[in-house]
Amino acid sequence: MTKDPLLQPFQLKHLTLRNRIMTTSHEPAYPEDGMPKDRYRAYHEERAKAGVALAMTAGSAAVSRDSPPVFNNILAYKDEVVPWIQNLSDGCHEHGCAVMIQLTHLGRRTTWNKGDWLPSLSSSKHREPAHRAFPKLIEDWDIERIITDFADAAERMKAGGMDGIELQVYGHLLDQFWSPLTNDLVGPYGADTLENRMRFPLDVLAAIRKRVGDEFIVGFRYTADEAQKGGITEKDGLKISQILADSGQLDFLNVVRGRIHTDPAMTDLIPIQGMKSAPHLDFAGQVKKLTGMPTFHAAKIPDVATARHAVAAGLLDMVGMTRAHMADPHVVKKIMEGREDDIRPCVGATYCLDRIYEAGDALCIHNAATGRELSMPHTIQPAREKRRVVIVGAGPAGLEAARVAAERGHEVVVFEAQPEPGGQVRLTAQSARRREMISIIEWRMAQCAARDVTFHFNTLVEEEDVVALKPDVVIIATGGMPNTELFETGKEASNVVTSWDIIAGDIKPAQNILIYDESGDHAGLQAAEIAAAAGATVEIMTPDRTFASGVMAMNLVPYMRALQDKDVTFTVTRRLLDVVRNGNKLTATIGTDYSDHTAERDYDQVVLNYGTLPLDGLYFDLKPLSSNAGAVDHDALIEGGTQSVLRNENGAFQLFRIGDAVSARNTHAAIYDALRLVKDL
Repeated sequence: MTKDPLLQPFQLKHLTLRNRIMTTSHEPAYPEDGMPKDRYRAYHEERAKAGVALAMTAGSAAVSRDSPPVFNNILAYKDEVVPWIQNLSDGCHEHGCAVMIQLTHLGRRTTWNKGDWLPSLSSSKHREPAHRAFPKLIEDWDIERIITDFADAAERMKAGGMDGIELQVYGHLLDQFWSPLTNDLVGPYGADTLENRMRFPLDVLAAIRKRVGDEFIVGFRYTADEAQKGGITEKDGLKISQILADSGQLDFLNVVRGRIHTDPAMTDLIPIQGMKSAPHLDFAGQVKKLTGMPTFHAAKIPDVATARHAVAAGLLDMVGMTRAHMADPHVVKKIMEGREDDIRPCVGATYCLDRIYEAGDALCIHNAATGRELSMPHTIQPAREKRRVVIVGAGPAGLEAARVAAERGHEVVVFEAQPEPGGQVRLTAQSARRREMISIIEWRMAQCAARDVTFHFNTLVEEEDVVALKPDVVIIATGGMPNTELFETGKEASNVVTSWDIIAGDIKPAQNILIYDESGDHAGLQAAEIAAAAGATVEIMTPDRTFASGVMAMNLVPYMRALQDKDVTFTVTRRLLDVVRNGNKLTATIGTDYSDHTAERDYDQVVLNYGTLPLDGLYFDLKPLSSNAGAVDHDALIEGGTQSVLRNENGAFQLFRIGDAVSARNTHAAIYDALRLVKDL
């Protein structure tokens, strides 16, 4: 019997949870036609079979037609959802994992031009900044039908075999009623008293209880402190918690702290890399101590040590490790097997959440199998035949290729021109706030070391060096170098430096600088943050209609906070056409895609951020010597098949290139290239 606090069972009403680790409600945007079909089941089932105790699905499932999902959520208002919920429930139950679902009405946290084009509605007349739709002020008949919608949806979830439900009461309609910041009503649901503000969520709870009975598990995930002037205070939140506990209607409290109405507010509630870990854990512990209720919580609890402390110290009954399980679905299994050092770390990049708020699907920045469980493996199977694999480049693409090939049982040799592995990830990690990114590299190096991968650093490899090793497979993962050719001019931009130069510290920022950002990725803003902190006057310019589009919502917040009090301006819809030396100044010719207008401006320094061009010379040297001439069978790659292209019968080895050695993309794309190419090698 283990004494590990995390592995102790927990009794929740009639339900025995096998340990103290859960994945909290989140919507990875995997539904099809609003239904949690096979991809959805496979995603949760992977975590269930690896030992997680409770999967809280959806974030959130919509209960009403006038709550259209802003991304791809489950439609709990449709009867056809029941068999799909049953399929999902069965997938978790088959592996001993309890499963619940979060239900909601979004209120003003949506828009009117989706779904059935019904007006959004709220207890507030003000739009939510994040979603921008001005809501209709809710009427009595809306309240009545939405209460019924909640009860109907809860009944569907019970019919689908769920162990329970959770109501979303932060940022959505139920919370909009009980927050003084978002209640403009008068009468029994009005803003004048806490009792009135809480009436609607409690009426919803009563209707659900009447419909599903006392045995079905029901909880609230709610904000107990809005952390904003005029909102619910910590004192208010503790009082609310006691009211909920005293109601006798709830089986657990899932506590959060903060608001989600803006990107900055949401980033404080769900912290990303560079921010404090577990910032609201002690507050959740206060709620548990006060109420004595089963208490759940999640907010950047990325590592086992923090999770273990949360339970051992009596702060939580169930600890949420949701993003951690996106990075590694086998967290619990590895704890049970004494392999905690083997857990793939969550680096807090929040690529997962930022993607869904851009209407994409949730993907982990460095686990390309997450969300692709139907086609990509989390556990690599050994190959039938051992082969010699030579990899050139030890960035994220090359290291993933090395890791997977070694797990397949192949003999793997890696060459890297730099003294250390990491490529662009190591450059990214130069910024203190993004230092966690280096774990992407360190984890893979540890995995390779455990499998006897041979590394040669400080080594520039030529064609004859590769051939001399008599490889069966050669993978070129040499990445790229900054592109300094201006768009469609054919002209190399002279007199400029690159964002890499500033981030690496190779070149110091001048006093008055232009950062011309045509990529819209992190590097442009990283360079701007470094320059502004050094006292420079910075202009960030882009030809696009928005700046830093590739950084996305939550990751943008820390940059903006760092730049707001500095001398930084943002210029959109302007294109850099030329840069010439003018004495001790640089004169930039600036145009626009919208007209023939041009202008000239002087700067002390021009910094270019325009992606990379592949370092592909070795690839093209080796191409005529390879059996496939570098060709990739795209159908086999996409469908998970083996690469068997033969274009040169005299070729001595297969040759592939991956990551930025092909074209400038991102870390996830580089790792996905490697995984799907090498998993069947």
